Parts: sequence; structure tokens; C-alpha cells
Amino acid sequence: MNYQKLVYTTSGQVRVWHQDTSLIVVLPPGYASLSTGRIGGGYRIDLNAVFNHQVQADNGNRHRLEGGSVTAYLQIVAKRLSLSPDMVSGILTAADMNNAAIAVQAFRDVEVAAVVTAGVEVNGGRAGDPASYYQEDETTTHIGTINTILIISASLPPETMARAIMTAAEAKAVALQQLMVPSHYSHGIATGSGTDDIVILSDTTHPTVLTDAGKHAKLGELIARATIEATTKALYLQSDISPVTQCDMMRRLERFGIDEQRYWSVATTLSGANKRDLFIRRLREMSKDPRLVSVCCAVLHLADEVSWGVIPLVSAQKSAFFFMKDLSDLIGADNALPMDILYHEREPIIDNWIRVSAWVFKNGWITG
Repeated sequence: MNYQKLVYTTSGQVRVWHQDTSLIVVLPPGYASLSTGRIGGGYRIDLNAVFNHQVQADNGNRHRLEGGSVTAYLQIVAKRLSLSPDMVSGILTAADMNNAAIAVQAFRDVEVAAVVTAGVEVNGGRAGDPASYYQEDETTTHIGTINTILIISASLPPETMARAIMTAAEAKAVALQQLMVPSHYSHGIATGSGTDDIVILSDTTHPTVLTDAGKHAKLGELIARATIEATTKALYLQSDISPVTQCDMMRRLERFGIDEQRYWSVATTLSGANKRDLFIRRLREMSKDPRLVSVCCAVLHLADEVSWGVIPLVSAQKSAFFFMKDLSDLIGADNALPMDILYHEREPIIDNWIRVSAWVFKNGWITG
């Protein structure tokens, strides 16, 4: 098989190739796979390749996919890649293969390579969010996916490969949590997307046999660290999500449906707010100030704790008031905030935050 560009070769001589809009993992004899792919899915010991393919975003509906279904389309893609559809596992995403990330963790003779593509701009979701449909056929909806391929240079029994999927899924959620990636279907933090896929590959010919891929085992640590690193890199490359970009108040408020127009609407209820362009410019500049972001995050977390039933609403409202009351001191403002005007005890915590911070933007209080 002659592919366009060799991306990575593992210690077990598994080669990862990039060809047009696909990544192809070519497997030597003896590799077992556990995959969520629509072709070659489940546990297999006879596959010779795995591929991750970028489908155009407007083809996310099965009726527009060539072949009329996800399965048929994957079979067509396999043939175009000179692969036998019966001997491969294939997964789909809208993410660009040029934005794939690879992270490797090793210990002694065991290596774990995570190959990840990640797009969550439109399809990031949290487990338990309201469903989009009840499946009665091969329906697929949004394509905006975190696809993970784990290549493990050790022999894992089938049940251990299943445990590896659990560990990798938790690690993916860790990466999203650390970046505070919002769900697009609720006010929560995303734990993945609605269409994520994963493939675990294990070398059954390897002399080292490992039976534990959980968090207490070294293999579990390697899986988690590689997955977190690769997912974090891929989110930055594909979606421009990083610790730097997430230090932004407006980004943190996205999951609550708060945008610039909402802020301006609130500002117009405050005296003297009549220069929209100036207000929006201040909002964009000040929303990246780490001092403001830190207070905003504290307030939002109180709202989260209330929604989870951990902290009583009244206690959270009182704590939020003290955070906001001291905001003028934190940002170096000359005058105290008029909390008697801005803070309404019986209104939701986030509504109060918007009103208080809108006052700050209106007056341009944040200094260097």
C-alpha cells in the first residue's frame, strides 16, 4: 500500500499514514481491535487497517452521503483507499486530518500512542443532555467529532481492551473539563461530542500481557496521559481551544447563551449606556482580563453547584454577592460598585453577574 505521507511509526511497527482526507493505520499481522466503527466494529482479530475519514460537514445527513448510509459510505471510502471493506474498521468526522494530534506515552517495553482528531465547535455535548432523536435506522446527525485511535504495544485480552475504552473516555472528558469546553445542548461542560468514536488496537504477539487498563494500573495511566495530551492538542489545532483562548469571560458564558447582544441589552437599562460601539469594544477587551475572568468563573461555578444540588441557592447567592461586591477593589477601580442598584437578591446568580459586569464595561473600570 502506497500512501501519501508517513505520520508516525510505533515501536511495534504500526504505521500511521495521511492520504488526502483520511488517516490510515496499517496493522501488522497479530493485532486485535475493539472499535465503535460502523464497519469493522466490535472485537476483531483479522483487520489489517483502521482509517479515520473526514466527511464534508454538509454531508452529515445519511441521505446525502454517497451510498445512502454511513456503512455504505465507509465501504466506498475503504475501496478508494485500496482497502478491503471486510478487513478494516472505519470512522468518520468533520475534523481536518491535518489537525490530527499524536501523543505517545511509554513505560519499559509498553508504548501507548493516541491518534486524535477533535472538533467540538457545533457538536460538543455532555452525557445526559437531551437527545436529538430516537434511532430506528442508521440515522446520524451532527458531524463534529472527537475520534480516538489508541495503538498499544502490549497484548490485551478483550475484556482489558474494553476497560481501556473506559479509561480513554474518562481521559477525553478530563481534557474537555480542563479547557472548560461548553456543551451546545445544555449549560454544562462537555464530556465529548454526540458522535465520538474510538478504536483500541493491541498487539497479541507481544510478550507482555497486561490485564488491567484501569486508573490504578500503569497501562491505564499511559492511556489516560496520551489521550489527554492528544485530545488537548487536537482541540487547539481544530477548534482553537486552549488555556489561553479559554481565559475569556465571554467564552465562559457561551454555555449559558450569553453573548454581546445580551450584554448590550442589559447595559441599556443602566444609566448613561448610549454608545454601543464603545461598550462592545470595552467588553471584548476587558473580558480577557484574568482578574475579571477569575471572578466570573467563581460566580459561574456557584451557579453550577446550585444546579447540581450541592449548594443551596440562598447560600450561593450570598457568596456570589461578596465576590461581586469586591470586584472594584480587585480590578483597581476608584469607585465602589453601586451594589444596592445592581444586585437583585431574588434574581438568578448569572443575571446579577451580567448586570454588575455590564456596569464595569460601561464605565471602563479595568486598569492595567
